[in-house]
Amino acid sequence: MDSKMEKRQLMVFAMAAYVLPYLLGILMWYGYTKQISLTAFPSAQMMYPAMGVMLAFLLTRGTDREMPKAFYRCYIGVTVVLVVLTVGSVLVPEAVIEMPGGQMPACLLILQYVQVLGSLVCLVCLIAAGKKRREAYGLRWKKGKTSVLCILLFLVLYFLRVGIAYGAGGQLSLFAEIMANPQTWIIVAMLPLQFLLAYIAFFGEEYGWRYYLQPLLQRKFGLRRGVLLLGVLWGLWHLPLDIFFYVTPDKGLIMTVSQIITCVGLGIFFGYAYMKTENIWVPVIMHFLNNNLVLVISGEFSADVMENQSVAWSDIPLALLLNGVLFGVFILAKVYREKKE
Repeated sequence: MDSKMEKRQLMVFAMAAYVLPYLLGILMWYGYTKQISLTAFPSAQMMYPAMGVMLAFLLTRGTDREMPKAFYRCYIGVTVVLVVLTVGSVLVPEAVIEMPGGQMPACLLILQYVQVLGSLVCLVCLIAAGKKRREAYGLRWKKGKTSVLCILLFLVLYFLRVGIAYGAGGQLSLFAEIMANPQTWIIVAMLPLQFLLAYIAFFGEEYGWRYYLQPLLQRKFGLRRGVLLLGVLWGLWHLPLDIFFYVTPDKGLIMTVSQIITCVGLGIFFGYAYMKTENIWVPVIMHFLNNNLVLVISGEFSADVMENQSVAWSDIPLALLLNGVLFGVFILAKVYREKKE
């Protein structure tokens, strides 16, 4: 690929993946000051990186017959609808729908239905694209045995990190109670179905970060420095959410530092798994598990646990240690060793 086309693709990607969420961050600030729910923002923002990749490819490789254009256009269409609903959730918060449990913002409810329907329609388009098109644009499931082993390894490391964190806080008994709760395992058993209905959000990040941006940065900066830089960029991508959603603005800096540490650690492991398998669905599944298991290990069993979290500077050393030791150590893996010319 010539450098001119690569720069054009990168510019389109950056506009969708970074400029769009930062601009909507202004709307998040407005919604926060008016005490309006911002729940719609994270789900929509996760879609932007993949949309950026797809727009970049459609604009620069539009004549390529191997491109899964129907899948791309469907995904972009779903993302645009989610952006409109996200904006609407702040500008028309008074629009609500009566539900059995009370009122729910209309835009948020519609957004959830659109995301589920979009996941299913995009899946049909992806299957219809055929093996050749999926292979050409990094969408094919491959290296099944290695892929499953990487996912299982992630689960082991994930629960090890959680167990150590609970132990460090003197709450191992609470962790044991959560694991013994039947509701925990009911939710875990439902995860495969939940993935099928919500995968496009996690695909949205990983197709942008692992499939597109990681190889680009590694070509420019080397295998290790490239993946480390990606972790930092991934962490900073969360900035509007870190300030107005995950915590309150006064804790935004702490959350941003914690987010970067987590993204660098997970980015190393996700990058390792992707390079090992060349299967984008492996980091997609791991990303899904990382986010959704929070609802389980917190004992809250509700997505509300993601909002207004409690963070402190004293949490940073443990986060750095756990993410560095358990996930960051994979930077030493064979796949990250530079090949000598």
